[in-house]
Amino acid sequence: MGKLTQKENDWQDRATAAAIAAARRLVCSHAPIGMATPIGRLSDTEWGWVVAAVIFAWIAVRAEQATAEGVDTERAIRMTGYNPDPWDAGAVATILPELADTPGVDWTTPLADWPRDKIVAFLTTALMLVRKATIARDFGGGTITRRSGEFNDTVGK
Repeated sequence: MGKLTQKENDWQDRATAAAIAAARRLVCSHAPIGMATPIGRLSDTEWGWVVAAVIFAWIAVRAEQATAEGVDTERAIRMTGYNPDPWDAGAVATILPELADTPGVDWTTPLADWPRDKIVAFLTTALMLVRKATIARDFGGGTITRRSGEFNDTVGK
């Protein structure tokens, strides 16, 4: 494994360990969720606590990585190491309704029976829609993180 890949894996391991530790803190003694509570009996609120604790702890380590390595925080947070990348999967998911309305597609016909030119046209449409979605995701003006004070500037608007 290359030096860079090992370094990234180390950060991923630290982020995962922090996420697990945060979830475990919710079920220790004097925590909001009792240690003996079966996982299947967690309420939606308790699941929300677990999910938020995991996400926030993972993001905190990725933000630490960004600071330590001098890279953009947004980019560090988005580097998940998963395949498929959740950021890409999210962009693809947004185009599905429009893709389903692609003219000339007979959804009752199995893909294996589609003529080659129909498959090429469909995939070209899908690629165009995915590109549009990823551009909107990457340059749409919204960000995961905000600079200090930005949130307060938007409150009440």
